[in-house]
Parts: sequence; structure tokens; C-alpha cells
Amino acid sequence: MTTTLMGALCGIVLAAGLLSVWSSFWEPAARTRSRSRFVEELADDLVAADFPRVTPGHLATISAGAAALVWLIGFAVTSSVPISTCFAVFAAAVPLAYVRRRSRSRDVERRVLWPDAIDHLHSGVRAGMSLPEALSALAHRGPDGLRPVFHVFEDEYRATGSFTMALDAFKRASADPVADRIVAALAVTRDVGGTELGTLLRTLAHFLREDARTRSELKARQSWTVTGARLAVAAPWIVLALLATRSQAAAAYSTPGGMLLLLAGMVVSLSAYRVMKRIGRLPSEPRVLR
Repeated sequence: MTTTLMGALCGIVLAAGLLSVWSSFWEPAARTRSRSRFVEELADDLVAADFPRVTPGHLATISAGAAALVWLIGFAVTSSVPISTCFAVFAAAVPLAYVRRRSRSRDVERRVLWPDAIDHLHSGVRAGMSLPEALSALAHRGPDGLRPVFHVFEDEYRATGSFTMALDAFKRASADPVADRIVAALAVTRDVGGTELGTLLRTLAHFLREDARTRSELKARQSWTVTGARLAVAAPWIVLALLATRSQAAAAYSTPGGMLLLLAGMVVSLSAYRVMKRIGRLPSEPRVLR
């Protein structure tokens, strides 16, 4: 009996040893929590909209609070659960729409400023300044709208002395495809050297100016169409809000038929708005660095 137990124990120890030796030849895969594309884009929009400390989770909480507040107000005014729920759904989308609208507006402003910043950077490099010095100088002599992000680079470089870490901080603070291009070009130039940095910066500045001019012309031509489409989507719900103040109308929409009508109207309105946004959306540059 003792011999059998000893044999089994030796077999277990031998198997454990062999398993340990075998597992040592394999590198454990790093476990990273990958975020969805929607969450990543929303995080970039929050940074671009000057809300760097607000996370997508915070925005979801704000949306839920707005929906609850509007539902309570709607129910107090109309005493109708379906009507209050419809307007609560729209209220939940308002914070997201505001952040994205502000982000797009800042993106349009920065597209006009980036070429000037690149020209200043090119001039600084040609004058004999190092790349960190030229980038730090833009925090004081660059375009006003971009000085905060270059201040981030300057502060990080002074604190760490690492050009790579300062570029990463600049990239996170910018959350902009153009900034990603600049970071990639400067990182390669810093690491491996090269004499084509000036040509690259001039070409990039010229391309950005042409792109900004083309986009501004397209937006000017389609602005009245987009505004009309938004009014067309909002008009039925404005009429519903006015009708809901009457008890008879609120009671009619609380019936099964009324609820079905509200649901169909909401689906049609949201679908039409999404289609309108998709048709009128100009192609955007994807971020190459995150």
C-alpha cells in the first residue's frame, strides 16, 4: 500500500515537473482589455471637445440622468408614460450629440490651424532648433487654438526629459489624425534620422490647406440641406409636445394604438436622421496612432 502511494506521488511530481518545463517554452499572452471602436471614438471626441477628464462611462451616466429628468418632467406635465418615454429617449441622446457636435466644430477649427503650426515647426527646425525645442516653442508662438496641446508636450518633456513620452502625451491630448501624422514623422526622424523632414512637413501643410478649403466649400453647400432635414425630423415631435399638454391628446397616445404610432414615429425619425447624417457626412481620416 505504501509502495503504491509512493509510486503515485512520484508520478504526480514527475508530471508536474514536465508540465512546468513544457510551459516555460511558451510566452504567456498579454491580457489586455480591448475597447470597442465606438468607445474609442467617443473617448477621442471627449478629448477633442475639451472634456479630457470625462470618460465614456461618465457621459453614459449624464445621459441616463438627463433621460430620467425629462421623463419626470414629461410625466408631470402630460401624465402619459409613452409620451414621456419618447422624449426621455431623445434627451438621452442630447449629451452624446452635443459632444460630437463640439468635437466636429473643434476639428474644423484645428484643420485651419494645423498648417500654420507645421510651418512654424519647419521654420524652427531650419533655424537650427532641435525637435523638442521647436515643438516646445509652439506652446508660446504657435496658433492660439493649438497652444494648449503643445503646452502638454512642453510640460511632459520638462518633467521626464523623454521625447517619446512627450510625443505620446501630445498625441493623447490632441486626439487628432493630423497630430498622429506629425508624431509618426517626428518619431521616425528622431529615431533613425533623415534629411526629408522639411519636405515632408511642407507637403503635409500644403495637403492640409487644400483639404480644409475643400471641406469648407462642401459644408457651405450642404449646410442648408442638413438644417432643413433636421427641422423636418424635429417638427412632428414639437407638435406632439404641444398636443401633449392637452389631457385628451395625452390619453389618446396612452392607448395601444397610440403607443404603436409613437413607436413607429420614433423608429422612422431616428432612421431618417441616421440616413441623413450618413449621406451628408464627409469622409474623415482614421487615426493611425492610439
